[in-house]
Amino acid sequence: MSLNKTPRSDRTHIAIFGKRNAGKSSLINALTNQQISIVSDIAGTTTDPVYKSMELLPLGPVVFIDTAGIDDIGNLGYLRIQKTKSVLNKTDIALIVIDHLFEDYSNELELIATIKEKKIPYIIVQNKIDLVTSVNTQFLNDEPVYQVSSLTNIGIESLKNAIAKKVDNKENKFQIVGDLLKPSDVVVMVVPIDKAAPKGRLILPQQQVIRDCLESDATAIITKEHELRNVLNNLKQPPKMVITDSQVFSRVSADTPRGVLLTSFSILFARYKGDLETLIKGVKAIDSLKEDDTILISEGCTHHRQSDDIGTVKIPRWLKEYSGKNFNFEHTTGTDYKSELDNVKLIIHCGACMLNKKEMSYRIEKAIDSNIPIVNYGILIAYLKGILPRALEPFPYEAMLYNN
Repeated sequence: MSLNKTPRSDRTHIAIFGKRNAGKSSLINALTNQQISIVSDIAGTTTDPVYKSMELLPLGPVVFIDTAGIDDIGNLGYLRIQKTKSVLNKTDIALIVIDHLFEDYSNELELIATIKEKKIPYIIVQNKIDLVTSVNTQFLNDEPVYQVSSLTNIGIESLKNAIAKKVDNKENKFQIVGDLLKPSDVVVMVVPIDKAAPKGRLILPQQQVIRDCLESDATAIITKEHELRNVLNNLKQPPKMVITDSQVFSRVSADTPRGVLLTSFSILFARYKGDLETLIKGVKAIDSLKEDDTILISEGCTHHRQSDDIGTVKIPRWLKEYSGKNFNFEHTTGTDYKSELDNVKLIIHCGACMLNKKEMSYRIEKAIDSNIPIVNYGILIAYLKGILPRALEPFPYEAMLYNN
């Protein structure tokens, strides 16, 4: 991904659903004006979700998701349908494509019921109207239908405008960090450069926090953990805040004077992408865990694991050092997430920089519905190191809840 592009996780996710050969792939090609998806008369051409990031005027940066048919057949077809339905967990708006040749709409009605249950905005689209002699503008439930032709582009612009109107464009309640700053504030960011750091670039949350500081007219200073003390000593005035990679929380806390706000990239993303209050409540469950309890460690991205990997090595080690107990650890990465959580006693999640807010909210809600505490990396590490109260000082309301 180009560093100048909006990250996929911050784009509006528009998913296209429908039966095989309903014209889903041709519709996404027409909407994007590109040959993104393979179009064929053979049913079931699209097998796995296809993602395409683009700019959709007048909406802005979006991700289109092309999915397999909701009427797929056979054992593989069942798996494809499940994969298609899982896309709903990250969908901001759904397009349901119908075909004039179909008489049974039970699949579509079942999908619409699920979409309504998840409170996802949706639009019903009839494709291939260039082949229709009479146009039906109402669906089975008297819902409006947008008629388009992916072949001739009839109705495509009207559909784009309808999508823009349907999407909830209310901005996130919080910025990543900008709402905590004033113009001219100085923020020092601690970025370790070790074997886990990607070659030649900063990781996405670091890039985004820097950008948010600049957009807020604050000044960002970047340093490594062993240079922090020198940087602070060379400033004429203390900075407003120090933001650190969670893995070096202890050292950074020791080197940051009291009176200077301190938090981590991961905790900022817990507020921006998730639910900081719920994640803070979840961390206290650590003290009630029993020997051999199962902990799920879930990451939103896939990456090459180093010998001292944060999720598979460091966090399990720190938990044992803190509790003196042995736990069973399960791991998920990327879009994989356990469908059954019956045996899990605690979920520890990464900062979710690669997930959109919709999907992270789904994961938190699933934990709540299953009555399983959930916490993220930054909150967990600060708690284990005994510095969580300090790391929450930038967030007075959540700090008050934690302390009470």
